Amino acid sequence: MERMNVNPTRMMLTQLKRRHKTAVRGHKLLKDKRDELMKEFLEQARENGRLRQEVERKLKDVYENFTKASAVMSAEVMEESLMLPKQGVNLEVKTKNIMSVDVPDFSFTTTASDESDIYPYGFVRTTGELDNAISYLSEIFPLMLQLAASEKQTSLLAAELEKTRRRVNALEYVMIPQLEVTIRYIRMKLDEDERGNLTRLMKVKDMMLEEEMEKKRQRSQEAIERYMAQ
Repeated sequence: MERMNVNPTRMMLTQLKRRHKTAVRGHKLLKDKRDELMKEFLEQARENGRLRQEVERKLKDVYENFTKASAVMSAEVMEESLMLPKQGVNLEVKTKNIMSVDVPDFSFTTTASDESDIYPYGFVRTTGELDNAISYLSEIFPLMLQLAASEKQTSLLAAELEKTRRRVNALEYVMIPQLEVTIRYIRMKLDEDERGNLTRLMKVKDMMLEEEMEKKRQRSQEAIERYMAQ
């Protein structure tokens, strides 16, 4: 791992230690978030699959009944019967937070006071299969809203999971190792400088001791010479 291009000073070492500590703590928090996101994503994916199977099964019944009704009724009667819907809905979109991800939450209310009043035609010219198709559609509509919200939630959770995974990998395999390499380099550099300074101090001390001893020898020699001169 290539080290960072910084000055090997004690101040920089302190800063990098602080960054390393923060990165390690952030890495742990992001790993915990990634694991929880994965758990939530898998649960949401299972729920999404269950809803999809149920919606597809009910839609199959709807298509079968519409096909049977189309075979019995004329196209003009079918179009006239379904031209003016009797029931409408007001869709409300809210959001809820799942692991710091805002996901949609759909709800609806019917425009008519009687929710069971869903047939926009009389029963004289229509067939029971058309009634069944309309009834199945009315029942399946809330499930379709749940499925739409579930699929969007799954998509958003997957995107957040991938983003969190990239951040975890960046910290684990790039930033933290780079900080550790740089901290180790600065420590070695500071230790080397300290050893160099200690060596220089010892040499200076030896030079000062030699100089002091030389002065003592000179004073002794001068004292001997003065004594001999007497």
